[in-house]
Amino acid sequence: MIKNTINKFLHDSLPNLRIAVIGDLMVDRYVFGDVSRISPEAPVPVNRVKQMKEVLGGAANVAANLANLDVHVYIGGVAGKDTHGDLLQDLLDSDGIDNSGVVISRDRSTITKMRILGDRQQMMRLDFETVRDVEQQEEEELISWLDSLCQKGLDGIVISDYGKGVCTDSVLEKIFNLANCYKIPTIVDPKGSQWEKYNGATYITPNVKELSERVGYSITNEDDKIVTAAKEVLATNNIQYIIATRSEKGISIIARDGRIWHNPATQQDVFDVSGAGDTVVATMICSIAANLSMRTALHIANGAAGIVVSKVGTYPIHRQELIDLWMSLQEGKYVEKSVYSWEEMKSIVQQWQDRGDIVVFTNGCFDILHRGHITYLQEAAQLGDCLIIGLNSNDSVRRLKGETRPLVDEEDRACLLSALGCVDGVVLFDEDTPSQLLEIIRPNILVKGGDYKVDDVVGREFVDSVQILSFKEGYSTTNVVNKIANLVKEYKL
Repeated sequence: MIKNTINKFLHDSLPNLRIAVIGDLMVDRYVFGDVSRISPEAPVPVNRVKQMKEVLGGAANVAANLANLDVHVYIGGVAGKDTHGDLLQDLLDSDGIDNSGVVISRDRSTITKMRILGDRQQMMRLDFETVRDVEQQEEEELISWLDSLCQKGLDGIVISDYGKGVCTDSVLEKIFNLANCYKIPTIVDPKGSQWEKYNGATYITPNVKELSERVGYSITNEDDKIVTAAKEVLATNNIQYIIATRSEKGISIIARDGRIWHNPATQQDVFDVSGAGDTVVATMICSIAANLSMRTALHIANGAAGIVVSKVGTYPIHRQELIDLWMSLQEGKYVEKSVYSWEEMKSIVQQWQDRGDIVVFTNGCFDILHRGHITYLQEAAQLGDCLIIGLNSNDSVRRLKGETRPLVDEEDRACLLSALGCVDGVVLFDEDTPSQLLEIIRPNILVKGGDYKVDDVVGREFVDSVQILSFKEGYSTTNVVNKIANLVKEYKL
């Protein structure tokens, strides 16, 4: 199931995707050295240079990430007719990126950022740039180039806005019109607080600081604060999804229709966050273009970002690194515990989902386990890779069924359910519904039985999908209880 989906994505889908990147093109130059003394000329450290490296930056780094994922990449932007522009073209060529959309301007310099590092710590950054809006002729060349690509067939468009003049209101409007006409998903890495120019985008990827700038107040990096701010933006902008990158808190996605996904960061030693956002953009657009689920896309993006931040400097992710990460996750072992606390279950669900497994959840009292229950649970288990049961506690059952219930204690009911081969975990809840539990553990599929309608299912906003299964006729705990009561009345028991 999902394992095959991810394997197919990594091995087959990525090399066949066609993605266009438009935005502010840059060269990132790194000067590496070591610092052991202070200059006698001024109170500044002396960095003894050992190595220099030039890599693609800005929108070009997104393209580099895509190229190293073995995607067919087409890049559009503006560069100067200068030595840095020549270097930019050489770097694009070396990564196999189609640079037919790069417009050469004699009136601007190629944006270059020089970072000075001493003992792996960034000491200073020097920026060489000309900041002005693209001219009408340059805009026409860019849009004509993109239109031609759309006609031939694109799977996604990335807009990387650094506020240097390529992503003007006019350019963006024409990009979104083309994308919507050809039904191509777009993803925007935004700049500034005025997001009206991004109206029409499918996805936008702010970090916490950028989201704060947009709403006009400081946001703490907490789930509820991020969600509240994102919903405020979605209510006033024509954007379908906000993908909030949250540093050590991972990534959150908030959809216009109210759905929410949170995914914590992959635990890695962090050496440099340069370019990590570009990696998220690249992996997300690929996952979206390949029609992966949002949760699966999140896992892939977080895993890729975890690899990138462990490197020094702007570092494009490689497809083989994702394959290696996926294989290492597959080598892990499932935990063997059957009955969990809420926090334990949350952690285990995350482990399963990181492996690419679909986690199915259902809930009930399961008071006097019978064949109808077993058949229902077996069918539910077939919808995914792992089945979790949310079990009503004694107090919860008593409120729902009356003072005489449950007939079987919660610990005994949990033990019986855990012993079933189709069940991977049981977790108790005291509430009348499992809504709070679902918000914590966030499985992929919520299964209900009977005559439920999907729109009426409590907790549906915390899962990817809801499935309704029919109960088997002739089997119910109430029937069993009534049969026993009648036998007692007839002195047959």
